[in-house]
Amino acid sequence: MSTPDATPAASRTDAHPRFAEALGELGLEVEIRRFPDATRTAAEAAAAIGCELSAIVKSLVFEADGAPVLVLMDGSSRVDVELVRQELGAGKVKRAGADLVRETTGYAIGGVPPFGHRTKTRVLADRGLLDHPVVWAAAGTPHTVFPLDPTSVIKHAGGTVVDVREQSE
Repeated sequence: MSTPDATPAASRTDAHPRFAEALGELGLEVEIRRFPDATRTAAEAAAAIGCELSAIVKSLVFEADGAPVLVLMDGSSRVDVELVRQELGAGKVKRAGADLVRETTGYAIGGVPPFGHRTKTRVLADRGLLDHPVVWAAAGTPHTVFPLDPTSVIKHAGGTVVDVREQSE
């Protein structure tokens, strides 16, 4: 998956500076792919990468009783907010607004990586991510992504594996 002439240190510069710093602190060397067109949605990212939609990691911020929580979900699925509420034991859960997402993570919607955030946040990772040997996630900008095995993504995010995906009827 990596190109022979790209070095991890050189490709890391394409990531958002905060995310590049997080990679360094974690000792992770991952390939950062930069695209000329934004890959803000899972569908755009999957098309640009050439992978299945479900191999994309969506990093979604919700507000549970006023506190931010990050949910990592595969690109082809939707979060069941009621299951998130039950998992957290919260009274009310809703999607976070753009301001809260940026305040909590340090990134804009469409570029939020699964880890390397401004603040420590509770993380729920849907079990469906484990269905792939490699998943792709945003590297801090709407133009950059990186591949990593899902177990490592969840571990570095400090995530708890749960079932919070909407079930199709």
